[in-house]
Amino acid sequence: MTSLSASQLHDRVLDHVERIWGDRDADIATMLIDAVGIDPTSALPGPASRWDERDVALITYGDSIVSGADAPLRALTALVSGDLADAINIVHVLPFNPYSSDRGFSVIDYTEVDPNLGTWEDMDALSEHVALMFDLVLNHCSAKSEWFQQFLADEEPGNAFIKTGEPEWDLSKVVRPRSLPLLTEFDTAVGPQLVWTTFSEDQVDLDWSNPDLVAEMLRVIDLYISRGARLLRLDAVAYIWKVPGTTSIHLPETHEMVKMLHTLLASRAPEVSIITETNVPDRENRTYFGDSDEAHLIYNFTLPPLAIDAVLNGRADRLVEWMNTAPPPPPGTTLFNFLASHDGIGVRPAEGFLTDDEISGLVALTHDRGGLHGTYDRAGVPHPYELNIAFPDLFGGPDDPQMVDRILLLHTIVLALAGVPAIYINSLMATTTDRAAYDADGIRRSVNRGRVDLTDVPGLADDTWQSRIYAGLLDRAALRRMHGAFHPEAEQTLRDLDGVLSIERNPSIGDGGPVTVLCNMTNSERTVHIDGSQTCLRTGRSFTQTATLQPFEDLWLTIAPR
Repeated sequence: MTSLSASQLHDRVLDHVERIWGDRDADIATMLIDAVGIDPTSALPGPASRWDERDVALITYGDSIVSGADAPLRALTALVSGDLADAINIVHVLPFNPYSSDRGFSVIDYTEVDPNLGTWEDMDALSEHVALMFDLVLNHCSAKSEWFQQFLADEEPGNAFIKTGEPEWDLSKVVRPRSLPLLTEFDTAVGPQLVWTTFSEDQVDLDWSNPDLVAEMLRVIDLYISRGARLLRLDAVAYIWKVPGTTSIHLPETHEMVKMLHTLLASRAPEVSIITETNVPDRENRTYFGDSDEAHLIYNFTLPPLAIDAVLNGRADRLVEWMNTAPPPPPGTTLFNFLASHDGIGVRPAEGFLTDDEISGLVALTHDRGGLHGTYDRAGVPHPYELNIAFPDLFGGPDDPQMVDRILLLHTIVLALAGVPAIYINSLMATTTDRAAYDADGIRRSVNRGRVDLTDVPGLADDTWQSRIYAGLLDRAALRRMHGAFHPEAEQTLRDLDGVLSIERNPSIGDGGPVTVLCNMTNSERTVHIDGSQTCLRTGRSFTQTATLQPFEDLWLTIAPR
């Protein structure tokens, strides 16, 4: 989007306002423009490029890495500026605000850093080493927040910021990621009121139909940008607009709200990218690209279950078929590729690609290997939503001789594909499933959210299975960052070569020659034909006409120099 004059911006925001609220209210448009901190006297150029092959993200809590009495954010900075310096240049710090539950996603105060993590100054120090992704938890806030306490007391402004419901409403069609009561009754100064609680009774939904609430959230965005946010993650954005009698997910007003944010950021901070978090089937997920006017990136939620299924079952066909038939991201957008996160491994996005029996098989395997699973509610019936298990256990545990190779192969796929790749901190640290954490707090996701002391980070040179995973992931991430063939928008060709996944990347954007990443998804040796003489960038081995891969081996081939 080119820079807009003040009047052009106001007209464009006014169009969004009319489509959201049905009223062309100039005062609302002015309020929203002012709230996000746009300087009408400045014309900001857009970024020359939003991303390149150097972009590899780390997904982490502010206290996933700890170091004695030191602030956890400082321990994270030490790790990022040390071992991870060559491999990672983006850090997604999961919600770092004061909170009451859900490990940060029940935000009490959007404007502060949780003192248990550190300070804004610690966040500033981290931003000196990496680009930062901040969460905007926009569907709900904590029941302990000032806004909700004002709602209970019938005091402004919070009394108008919370989404309430009525007992006669038809909510039978509502789609949501929980099998819990949707409306929760609270006693207030004006009597009992039903509050919309999409996720839990401690996470009370905000009323995005109120322009004043939207303005407050834009002020939060303005703060985050001023504190170094370069990517803005819209958490659970699909659910922000509710209408009784509908599914209350992906409604037109929701998409228009993302479009309005896209418009506002293009004038406030064009270098900041919007990334939407919508853990839904692929076709629904991709709608948040819009016509290159909504999200700049979307989480590639279908990739984790299909890639995991492929490695577990020794096949590449499903993965290749999906990726070759999925619509490409529109111009100026890309995918955020990942495998695991703080939320577990979503399986709902595999619907339509894996059968119900196959998804049930993943659930059964997860339980057999010490994990758990969550459900979501669809028309009153629970369906599998996510797997809660650490990769070392999912792939057989430390006693399985192929576990490390499978985990490295799985991440090779993510690092080689078109898009921006991300690695979850607990996957990098090779932590195992912590059932004791679940027994202690009753939260399924806690099994893969453990903290690691900085002194216990796997050694790069050590010969343990944890160190092999840690060093192997960092080595592959650093390798990706060195070659223009892995620019997020570089050409990509995917093939299934009898169980070997071939990912061919051609640097139509960026520097360097083409690279073909071969991933043997099977438990047997495979030989594939290649063109001429090629060298593996990772191992230095040379191949002519054919390349033989051991079970679960990956080769990064490029044409050998003459």
